Amino acid sequence: VLLLDMKKTACLEMQEFMGVKRGDIRLGGSTIPGEYILPKILGLFCREHPSISVKLSVADSVNIETRVLNGGLELGVIGSKTTKKTLICQALWTDELILAVPSNHRWADREMISVEALFEEPFIFRERGSGTFTIFDKYLRAAGTRGVNSLKAIARLGTSTAVKEGIKAGLGVSILSSRALETELDAGVLKTLKVENLTMRRSFYLIRDKRRISSPLCSALCDFLLKSSKNLA
Repeated sequence: VLLLDMKKTACLEMQEFMGVKRGDIRLGGSTIPGEYILPKILGLFCREHPSISVKLSVADSVNIETRVLNGGLELGVIGSKTTKKTLICQALWTDELILAVPSNHRWADREMISVEALFEEPFIFRERGSGTFTIFDKYLRAAGTRGVNSLKAIARLGTSTAVKEGIKAGLGVSILSSRALETELDAGVLKTLKVENLTMRRSFYLIRDKRRISSPLCSALCDFLLKSSKNLA
């Protein structure tokens, strides 16, 4: 294994010396960046670098973090800051989490509701590895509650798209990224509200394993993503 690692390292160093810019990059994105931000940015990147192919995998933040750590992915973009010491973590784009309800909900004409009112409403959860719910839980606990354990869970769904469909069907309400709601808000099928004294902002983070040498392709994509964050922040 050591010899294979040494050979791979030597190849990467040679590619860097020669400025190789052709091949594949394995990138992972958690649900919000993977579905709503990265596709557009990767389109721009591939127009600038037509000889580079980016393979994007979408999963929850914990899954992406694990796959970067085990070498299955070269880069990841996740919705909460990593605590793993072997990962380099750089902030990219900002985001706001907001409460989404059906357009015919009794709260639809309101701009804000109390935290306490939220606990009485059927609530749609994301999966346990979701960065969105990790951040939401932290904000709720900072407000002196038991976090997401205070909510009346009605369902647990695997993607933001599934959560939105559940809200539209009247299954319950949920907290979602503002970036995931643009289409539904424009169409008038969902409404959003603030939660009183709970301004929920977060960042998305670019992660890579510092134990591995980045390929020239990986470095090119890193630079592009960091540059794009200034335009999409």
